[in-house]
Amino acid sequence: MINKIFSKIPRKSSKSGGEPSPSSSSSTASKRNEGGNKRLSSAVDDANAITAPFSVLSVRNNVDDRFLRDRNLRGDVNIASASYEALSSFRDVPSSEKQLLFIRKVKMCCVEFDFTDPTKNLKEKEIKRQTLLELVEYLTSASGKFSENVMQEAVKMVSANIFREFTPQPRENKLVDGVDLEEEEPAMDPAWSHLQVVYEFLLRFVASPETDPKIAKRYVDHSFVLKLLGLFDSEDPREREYLKTILHRIYGKFMVHRPFIRKSINNIFYHFVFETEKHNGIAEFLEVLGSIINGFALPLKEEHKLFLVRTLIPLHKPKCLGMYHQQLSYCITQFVEKDCKLADIIIRGLIKYWPVTNSSKEVLFLNELEEVLEATQAPEFQRCMVPLFHQISRSLNSLHFQVAERALFLWNNDHIENLVKQNRKVILPIIFPVLEKNARHHWNQAVHSLTLNVRKFFYDLDPDLFKACQIKFQDDEAKENDIRERRESTWNRLEQVAAAKKAANNGAVAGP
Repeated sequence: MINKIFSKIPRKSSKSGGEPSPSSSSSTASKRNEGGNKRLSSAVDDANAITAPFSVLSVRNNVDDRFLRDRNLRGDVNIASASYEALSSFRDVPSSEKQLLFIRKVKMCCVEFDFTDPTKNLKEKEIKRQTLLELVEYLTSASGKFSENVMQEAVKMVSANIFREFTPQPRENKLVDGVDLEEEEPAMDPAWSHLQVVYEFLLRFVASPETDPKIAKRYVDHSFVLKLLGLFDSEDPREREYLKTILHRIYGKFMVHRPFIRKSINNIFYHFVFETEKHNGIAEFLEVLGSIINGFALPLKEEHKLFLVRTLIPLHKPKCLGMYHQQLSYCITQFVEKDCKLADIIIRGLIKYWPVTNSSKEVLFLNELEEVLEATQAPEFQRCMVPLFHQISRSLNSLHFQVAERALFLWNNDHIENLVKQNRKVILPIIFPVLEKNARHHWNQAVHSLTLNVRKFFYDLDPDLFKACQIKFQDDEAKENDIRERRESTWNRLEQVAAAKKAANNGAVAGP
């Protein structure tokens, strides 16, 4: 019977820790999806579509000893085996008593075990795990609004299990083929076999149509939300994946909490950018925010524009940008698509935080710049094109071939090409010297070939302008050579004068 029930519940295959869940994917189609930007669905009230990334429902009857190798109860573990026994099944009690049994089971699951020793409390751990699975099953099939007492006890049980202090896992810092394993392998929580079921319980509790948000908000309050946000710093990607989906559901269901959630995430970002530059959940926060931004009404509120300027743009500053850049880029481009007048602010913000010595980060900036320019209209482009193409010219002149190559690829974008065509009289004089130097001296053949293609594009577009820029470049080059020759001549004369003075001094010292 249980197998029949679970076979009707939507499932999801396991995902790697860093990949968003299919249930979280936004319906908005864009070419950014190809870059890996998966968004949470804006259909926040569709409870039937919920399937968390590592759903326990798909492993309900596959009980083996794997969970024994995970976590043990935290807190008081001095529990007599005889006092911790499984309660009756929901199928064995009448409907009128099911909520009372639910409360008893929930209270039973508040007991916390210590999983540091996988040989302790084996029976109790299995009883708790099976009880949690029964609670998840009950939430899925429940009919009738949950009472306030049920909600209170449910939130209390979840809090007792998931809210905890993170302690760094003892891990050896080993190098294999030059790869730091501590950086490559996230620490998995040994308690996950139980934590997973608690997260599944919370997810289905929040999304259940039987959970009245007007009553539940008394227990899923600001304190609960703040502690939940704190869990995003977990090193376990499976936990962050659940948290991401749950936070999105809470944001959708509890409208009263929305400003507080946004403000609290802002504070986490400020602490990350300006103090620590260390946090494991920035990508997941941005993924949730990407969906929220997608739902902003037009015209955009001043609060949302300040969030862009004060929070999102400074997120380009940390060295670890690559860990969350795809999600950040999606949030940024959402703003441009909603209000094209913001393009000038965003582009100037990118220029402000443009990396000077980090080539891989500069490639990320160029990728994002292309997406922003693709949504930029001519008036906004004209306001920022001078500082923009001074920066692009520096990238074109980079000795790192990937940076120069990525900058030259901007001309493969039709929209950017059209913007450049319309403003060629301003743009070509800025970048022409760099194109000439690359065509003559750049060491990389691919960059050399792409540079010739861009030069040909400008020549075919406006031969007179191209020749005028070429003449000016030759004149400037001649002036530079003349200045360099005069500088060298001056230094030579100074050296001669200094040598003569030194010889005279030496002669004076050697005299009678």
